Amino acid sequence: MDQINLLAIAAVTLGIGVQAWMGLGFGLLSAPLLYLISPDYVPGPILMLGFILSAMVIVKNRQQVNWTRTLPATLARIPGAWVGAMLLTAMPQHLLSIVLGSALLLAIWISTRHIQLQTTPLSLTTAGFFSGVLGTATSVGGPPMALVYQHKDRITTRNDLALFFLLSTPVSIIMLAVNGWFTLQTVYLTLPLIPGVALGYLLAEFLAGRFQEATVKKLIITLSVLAACSVLLDGLKGLLGI
Repeated sequence: MDQINLLAIAAVTLGIGVQAWMGLGFGLLSAPLLYLISPDYVPGPILMLGFILSAMVIVKNRQQVNWTRTLPATLARIPGAWVGAMLLTAMPQHLLSIVLGSALLLAIWISTRHIQLQTTPLSLTTAGFFSGVLGTATSVGGPPMALVYQHKDRITTRNDLALFFLLSTPVSIIMLAVNGWFTLQTVYLTLPLIPGVALGYLLAEFLAGRFQEATVKKLIITLSVLAACSVLLDGLKGLLGI
């Protein structure tokens, strides 16, 4: 296994571990790191890996899952995914870097705000739409949903977001495939990274009960800001021809 694959698996393991534990973190951490390793990892492979993780979480915690609460968000992701695929098709590579970096920084900023939102059908529908746009175009679709769930407990957040991504990620993949952004090459890129999902799930088991959520969240934000700034800088260099 070459060095690039090992770095990519490490990035996946870190993001999956945090998301499997807290319900969010894979997109914020792994997306920019994988993009810096190779832009081909965004968005298709990340969406596939996130789908696999969601399936694992739901299978393990199926008795605790509310199967109807996220339905408005899931339905709203369909038009959001279509808009996201259109944006991705229209963007050159350097612009995708700028959009991804900016979206990550915005998501990080939102995650640090104490915005009072209730988990209602309207808020879920709005979050689901924007999750579809961002998730399909940049693979970072978690923050809009996390904003709605920020005052829920960790278990509810983890299970509801896992169900949402399990049901809605295929919509984004279909939209990408229709527009030529998801091919057999995407699958080939993803397969070597799947061990990172299993390793990340084991990491989540290790994190549980050993670290305070607030401490881990600060670390996630710090690492995510650094990675997002690197992606944004890469895009700006491309825009300026440097």
